[in-house]
Amino acid sequence: MATVLGKCPICSSRMQVVKLHCDNCHTEISGEFELDKFSYLSKEDKYFVEVFIKKRGNIKEIEKELGISYPTVRRNLDQVIEALGYTVEDEDDNIEKAREKVLERLAKGEISSSEAIELLNELNDN
Repeated sequence: MATVLGKCPICSSRMQVVKLHCDNCHTEISGEFELDKFSYLSKEDKYFVEVFIKKRGNIKEIEKELGISYPTVRRNLDQVIEALGYTVEDEDDNIEKAREKVLERLAKGEISSSEAIELLNELNDN
């Protein structure tokens, strides 16, 4: 059985279901039926959501399963959140940028590992 397309393959507009059919009794219902939000996700986004649920949102496990980095997991998650019609919280972005700066400073030798741990713990407490 074919998967329902949420978006038109030609113009990317939202597709609409106009007919339902029962294989058992052959009843057919015509009309305009709304698809759920997840039907409009791309194949890649649906797979990401599946892995996210399977791994119970554990970012480290998602990284391993998909072979991607933490920032890529976050970016994919933000993409799915927006595709579902929600706004990504800026606070999380700011914290993530601050974490990345701490790690960059550590990599450059500007701070010690103990200072980096302290700074990262402070970010986690916020």
